[in-house]
Amino acid sequence: MTVTNAEVRGQLRRPDGGPLRVLVVDDEPTLAELLTMALRYEGWEARSAGDGMSAVRAARELRPDAVVLDMMLPDIDGLEVLRRLRGEAPDVPVLFLTAKDSVEDRIAGLTAGGDDYVTKPFSLEEVVARLRGLMRRAARSELRPDSRLVVGDLVLDEDSREVRRDDEPISLTATEFELLRYLMRNPRRVLSKAQILDRVWNYDFGGQANVVELYISYLRKKIDAGRTPMIHTLRGAGYVLRPAD
Repeated sequence: MTVTNAEVRGQLRRPDGGPLRVLVVDDEPTLAELLTMALRYEGWEARSAGDGMSAVRAARELRPDAVVLDMMLPDIDGLEVLRRLRGEAPDVPVLFLTAKDSVEDRIAGLTAGGDDYVTKPFSLEEVVARLRGLMRRAARSELRPDSRLVVGDLVLDEDSREVRRDDEPISLTATEFELLRYLMRNPRRVLSKAQILDRVWNYDFGGQANVVELYISYLRKKIDAGRTPMIHTLRGAGYVLRPAD
């Protein structure tokens, strides 16, 4: 992972002190240009690609710290681009751009391993804020204060990014890992959707609770499937992780 928690003048930087690199993938030239301009204004190095295959080639050259990826592209779709990107850079954060009324696209993108999404039309400030959040989360994943978190038979290693339950390995996406880590850092404590959004996604609560519900359901399928449940919902209050009885 190329992102660290080093900050220069309040900005996240690459390990060598250079600007973070962001790849924007969208077949609308005007939108792609506006996004790259906004990212450059933020102090980042930004490059754009207008189709899926160009994006894959650009990613190999740029080695981006984050990717803004449109779901609908003229050749291969965003999901296939994501699959190819993750084949070479498993941890690179990906922010999907989706149509406002396409719930299926949003769910498909998150299920495939996308880290977040924004719906069109969107503000440039929102995209920048979401990217900041994704890259800060990636930076925190590099910190190594204490390597292992243990709750009952569930073990998360922050150094190796390995997760095991009852000594069986569990594969998680970057966002699932960050969500589980937050839950494991607060065992037996009820965490509201607003708290989870603030700490895991780094943006304010307001209409995005469905993202939390979605990722909690993904975690349950991986952590609790076929086992005594550890992740519990307290209706109207939030979620809590408890050791299995």
